Amino acid sequence: MNRAVASSSSSASSSQAIAMTSLSLQDRAAWRPALVLALITLLGFGVLYPLAGTGLARMLFPARSTGSLVRAGDVVIGSSLLAQPFAGEGWFHPRPSAAGYDPMAAAGSNQARSNPDLRKRIDDAIAEVAAREHVTPAQVPADLVTQSGSGLDPDISPAAARIQIARVARGRGLSIEQVGALVQAHTEGPQFGVLGQARVNVLTLNLAVEAKASKR
Repeated sequence: MNRAVASSSSSASSSQAIAMTSLSLQDRAAWRPALVLALITLLGFGVLYPLAGTGLARMLFPARSTGSLVRAGDVVIGSSLLAQPFAGEGWFHPRPSAAGYDPMAAAGSNQARSNPDLRKRIDDAIAEVAAREHVTPAQVPADLVTQSGSGLDPDISPAAARIQIARVARGRGLSIEQVGALVQAHTEGPQFGVLGQARVNVLTLNLAVEAKASKR
């Protein structure tokens, strides 16, 4: 009787051990594909995919993929994608910036049309631009007195560039025709001919004006 009980207990223990081993093997089998998938996802999409995308961008769009940097010789002086502040008679001026032209603080003014402070700021800016460019307030283009949503818009409209030609020509000792030709040469049409409006990049235009004046 005791032998039968002992045999039964031994069989139960053996069966339990086999069951535990089987569960352990099943756990390992379940974990293995999950770990392999995680590793493939991490290496494939976290390392290989970004490297491939970056390499392809560098090959197809070398300037844009590195920030559309503008250089004077070996010195980086800005990016054609970001506005910079210009002041003085010999420079074309960009749009006003609520961010102070700081790329780390890109933002608009967030003032509603109904805000009296916005109306006053625009009226003051119109008077200032009209006096600076010797034109009537009605001739001042809207983009010279309004801030872009980012505060870093690098472009102005051709009209905003044209009303500055006479002042820049005086400041640089160039003729109006010379500066006007530079504005025309740096006027870009809508993207693909249909997207957006014609525009002039202020940084590249100012560099062209400076180069032209240095050859005078």
